Amino acid sequence: MTLIDQTKQLIEECDASVNRFFNMRELDAAPLFFDEVKPYADKIQTQLNDWQQSAKEWIRINQPKYIHEVQIANVVDAMNQFVVQSFYKETSKKRITQSIQSVHYTLSNFLRFLEEGEKDAIK
Repeated sequence: MTLIDQTKQLIEECDASVNRFFNMRELDAAPLFFDEVKPYADKIQTQLNDWQQSAKEWIRINQPKYIHEVQIANVVDAMNQFVVQSFYKETSKKRITQSIQSVHYTLSNFLRFLEEGEKDAIK
């Protein structure tokens, strides 16, 4: 799977996390941690680790001016948190939506750099 495809999947997961969070609030549901949350979070964490390695390698090779390894690490940390938090209705709406928007923005910018193939492309 290409880095572009991995990045698109993570963007889709941001959207899925928002939807899951609002569905859980609407349904007033409480998931079973070891049956639902942990297996899903483990799957996403594996995807994130693979993406992080590929993204860091791409950054080292291409040295883009506006994307840095620390941003990649921040995306991984934030996604690991909000994917789990999205299962729980008690999570702060403002906090989770801001976290997801931040990650979505970083991933979208990174995707644009990947698709344009230009290391200094900024609009």
